Amino acid sequence: MRILIDLSILRNIHCGLGQVALNYGYYFRDVYQPKEGEEITLMVPKKFMGAFGNKVKYVRSWKIYRVFPQWIAAKFDVWHAIHQLSRWDPNAVHYVLTIHDFNCVYEKQDQARVRKYLTKIQRKVDWADRIVAISQFAKAETEKYMRLDGKKVEVIYNGIERIDLTPEKEPADIRKPYLFSIGEIKEKKNFHVLVEIMKKMPEYQLYIAGNNNTPYAQTIEKMLREKGVTNMHLIGKVSAEEKVWLYRHCEAFVFPSLFEGFGLPVVEAMLFRKPVICSHETSLVEIGNKHVSFFEKGYPAEASAELIRRAISQTTPEQLDEAFDYATSFSWRAHMDAYLELYRSFGL
Repeated sequence: MRILIDLSILRNIHCGLGQVALNYGYYFRDVYQPKEGEEITLMVPKKFMGAFGNKVKYVRSWKIYRVFPQWIAAKFDVWHAIHQLSRWDPNAVHYVLTIHDFNCVYEKQDQARVRKYLTKIQRKVDWADRIVAISQFAKAETEKYMRLDGKKVEVIYNGIERIDLTPEKEPADIRKPYLFSIGEIKEKKNFHVLVEIMKKMPEYQLYIAGNNNTPYAQTIEKMLREKGVTNMHLIGKVSAEEKVWLYRHCEAFVFPSLFEGFGLPVVEAMLFRKPVICSHETSLVEIGNKHVSFFEKGYPAEASAELIRRAISQTTPEQLDEAFDYATSFSWRAHMDAYLELYRSFGL
């Protein structure tokens, strides 16, 4: 059985999907044991050719394959697109499609663009033999926006990397005590609601890591200046080691995001036994479960500040231990084992 897994999103390794792809690669490098008659090929950018060991084969993600997928030398039995926006058409007998979210529907974009987005995903759904969502929420969204024609949507949760076991490095100019958040500074992350909240919490700093070269980041910086809020900081991209340090030494993790297919940062914060306060939106209700506190609708500043303070002062070590155990259940090994079982279920 010849299986191709599209990891071309490694071209953008700092985004969430890039990290998903990287963990696929680590699994095949460190854990995977091939079965007799099974051959796995990873489609990767040039700099990742050979990066994940010799138990798998590689094909470079040439742009020309987007126009002529038949030029890929081998025709595969199974082709897995690990996210719904893969740029390649499958050159295979069977197609597995993973769907993460339908954020475009909710973001403030024109309807023509939304229709184009949905049409692109529908085309892939029409091709797919098996459709997998990363959460029950993403499954419900798929059933809402896609024409499935009797196809079933399965759920395989994303894994999380045990970053709590990796090295840390203190970033420059961090003042304690502080709150932490992370994510690309875009409207869907809803970080601007934290400006008024931090104005009510002068005893804490707030550091938000993530790409801040965006118009939305400029809007937030302007708000901070106009409102005189000096304890909220957009610190830009950080290294993996700095991210670990920021999680480990914060007092709490805050995450007001509006649109999440899974909500990885919420689970990562649980690994460090930190109180988590997040929005009651999309998949965060499911993924946060009973282990987080939820902001009130509208994010009232005074009430939100008190909610954060209570989470810090009243969350017990036992509750944090339970959240840690819950977080570790989202393992990449379990994720990949489920997909290998799925690939092998075609029984070729």
